[in-house]
Amino acid sequence: MKKFFFYFFLLFLFNFSLAHSIENKNILKNKISKNIRCLICQGQSIYDSQSDFAVSIKLVIDKKINEGFNEDEIYNYLKDQYGQWILYDPGFNEKTLVLWILPILLFLVGGAIILKKIVIKKL
Repeated sequence: MKKFFFYFFLLFLFNFSLAHSIENKNILKNKISKNIRCLICQGQSIYDSQSDFAVSIKLVIDKKINEGFNEDEIYNYLKDQYGQWILYDPGFNEKTLVLWILPILLFLVGGAIILKKIVIKKL
């Protein structure tokens, strides 16, 4: 009887850890899918899209997760295959310098124009 409970406990423990592992993989797959742009759809992530391209990229992501790739390695693989534009959150490098600095410059220039208009009205 003790052996039965021991084997039952091991079976339960194995199934629990397997379910937890599958859940973690699904969470990672959804996180990556939400940050990958569908190249066919306009403005949709592959998480939201049901196009053939999105379905195939979801399968690639699932395959890479099962092969043991981490999130950064999957992003790098997809960038190598499809270019930097596939990511919604591109990294900071010389190609994306304008993308990251332009909003700050616009904010500063707009603030200077508003400040100048306020100072002129007071005079």
